[in-house]
Amino acid sequence: MKTLADIFREALKERGIESIGTLSKRFRKSKNKLQDIAIEIVNGKGAIFRVPEKTAVAWDLNGNRVEGSYYAYAPLCMADKFEMVLSPEELRSKLPEWPYFIIDLYHWDRHTQKEKGKICLQVNQSYGLLRDYFTGRELAVTWVNDEFREMFHGSIDRITAYEGSTAEFLKDRGIDEVVLLDPWADDVLSEEDFGVEAFIIGGIVDTGGNKKKTTPKIGEELENAGIKVRRRKIVLRGDIVGVPDRINRILGIILKMMVEGKPMDEAVYEMQEPLHARWRLRKELPKRVIRYRVDGKDFRVVERELFEEYSSWLKIRWEDFVKVLRELDLVGLDRKRIHSLNKLSNPRIIKGKLYRVILLKKARMLCYNC
Repeated sequence: MKTLADIFREALKERGIESIGTLSKRFRKSKNKLQDIAIEIVNGKGAIFRVPEKTAVAWDLNGNRVEGSYYAYAPLCMADKFEMVLSPEELRSKLPEWPYFIIDLYHWDRHTQKEKGKICLQVNQSYGLLRDYFTGRELAVTWVNDEFREMFHGSIDRITAYEGSTAEFLKDRGIDEVVLLDPWADDVLSEEDFGVEAFIIGGIVDTGGNKKKTTPKIGEELENAGIKVRRRKIVLRGDIVGVPDRINRILGIILKMMVEGKPMDEAVYEMQEPLHARWRLRKELPKRVIRYRVDGKDFRVVERELFEEYSSWLKIRWEDFVKVLRELDLVGLDRKRIHSLNKLSNPRIIKGKLYRVILLKKARMLCYNC
């Protein structure tokens, strides 16, 4: 899927422009200069002009620095000084119909004030993510109320704020099918789902507490209104545990898959935080436990080398690995040490579980050899 920067690049090439500059120091530290300049043009802040002398700073259409350019971004107030070659209206006319990403605030009042503040922050961060790919107006917030407007510190005029229901919003725009991101869904989000015109990505965290399993109710309400709903979940290696639950991070996963073409596991990893990774690590490590009984005392051991294995697909640091070991009361030992223990032990089934039993004498021998 093309980004705004792609559309902007094509528009420049159509006019034979191979590089652009700016008449100020703005955008010099931007990581995606074409995208940020295009955003300003779409928002009616400026345009691309032909200038009589080469600019001091310029970039080619891949964002690489070049010596200078006879084409530059400048505010619209300079339209009477230079020849305009790409106006806001012209660029906006080339924009495709990107899908909407909807945050449904119907259950707003079920949140605490602290939770409401977090939702506002995540909405603002979601706008920033969409602005990195499209224009930001693709972010739609439904059931917008006065309290949300007061608490939201972002540019509410830059997003699509809608006071009515999600169903009304969709019908107003002729959208009759959506993807609902639902951790309780049976089916996993795939490339086949990216053709819909709207995604409902949040509005409530419903994996626990008194709001558990609220997301499916949003789908039921839409279906009752005649909207076809594809319920989809995001997984990491087949499991929802370890997948971020914050609205902006779910959106980031979708965008990395949809726009950048990344596999789901890779997209989840890139949007993960150590907190989410530890959730999954707590579930994975018990699967790799080796049980020892040394002189009547039980120990649950895992290989320390597992850190390297799990950190390849979970965003964990060594301190996260150690923290989870302590939480689960596990002992981490080097693979070589475990091999030595196994040579001294005898396997036995105790209460239906396999233990490796080491007698006191052999345990002392092991400690002596250590």
